[in-house]
Amino acid sequence: MASVVFMGTPEFAVPTLQALMAHHQVIGVVTQPDRPAGRGNQIHESPIKQVALAAGIAVFQPEKLRKKEAQDTLRLWQADVFVVAAFGQILPQAVLDMPAHGSINVHASLLPRWRGAAPIQACIRAGDARSGITIMKMDAGLDTGPVLAQRDLALAADETGQSLHDKLAHLGAELLIETLPRYLSGGLLPQPQPENGVTYAPQIQKEEGRIDWQASAVEIERLVRAFTPWPGTYTYWDGKMLKILKGAVHGAATSAHIGQVMLVDGQAAISTGEGLFLPQKVQLEGKKAMSMADFLRGYPQFGAAQL
Repeated sequence: MASVVFMGTPEFAVPTLQALMAHHQVIGVVTQPDRPAGRGNQIHESPIKQVALAAGIAVFQPEKLRKKEAQDTLRLWQADVFVVAAFGQILPQAVLDMPAHGSINVHASLLPRWRGAAPIQACIRAGDARSGITIMKMDAGLDTGPVLAQRDLALAADETGQSLHDKLAHLGAELLIETLPRYLSGGLLPQPQPENGVTYAPQIQKEEGRIDWQASAVEIERLVRAFTPWPGTYTYWDGKMLKILKGAVHGAATSAHIGQVMLVDGQAAISTGEGLFLPQKVQLEGKKAMSMADFLRGYPQFGAAQL
């Protein structure tokens, strides 16, 4: 049985680690150092660290894999293969080449579309009809390595960042377990990625969640879904942040100013660069999340606001 070192950090990587533990010999886990998070900035262990410790697997948390001391520690494990899923650090070539069978990555897109850190959000924002998982052999580039396997799935009309994350996390684990034995036995040769169709999905900044009402209603609705739950989408009203948690598109044309709120059939509608956006669930700064109907009952003046 091949010995595997797994590298991953967030919740997305958990199904892959659990599948590896069930089917292979996981001799070590590499994850990001404990970080402050949430209210109070308390130090939190990564989801992967928690799973590994509960299973009695050795955990290594290097600040940087570029450092010689970190690479020396990795080398001691003498792994047959490294499996990487949402680890959060760039692996230098010396690390990629360390195991006899190299390093394998579970990536949440159909490469070469959406190389980078945020492929799940990018495909929803772009209105892609399909997404999927790529299992690839890693090289020094950004998600440029040759492909071992791919599997796609259709996006639901109401797909959110969270729902697609969960689907792809489990699909990635399934595809890896099917693919890894064939690769390790030499029965599966990596195929170069196509040169056409390359797109990039850079890391998301929290400020990107601020809604630009100059965009079309379609683009805004996609943004709301893509950024659920993180980083979330928001606007400002009456000096306070108003989170937009869910919405829909109303195609009617309007001559109203961009960002003007109006009532259409009793529903709040916001004028955008193209079409009307109907906020359906919102959360005002310092308040609970609520339906737009409840919000209007509490703040009827919002029905004529200028955002």
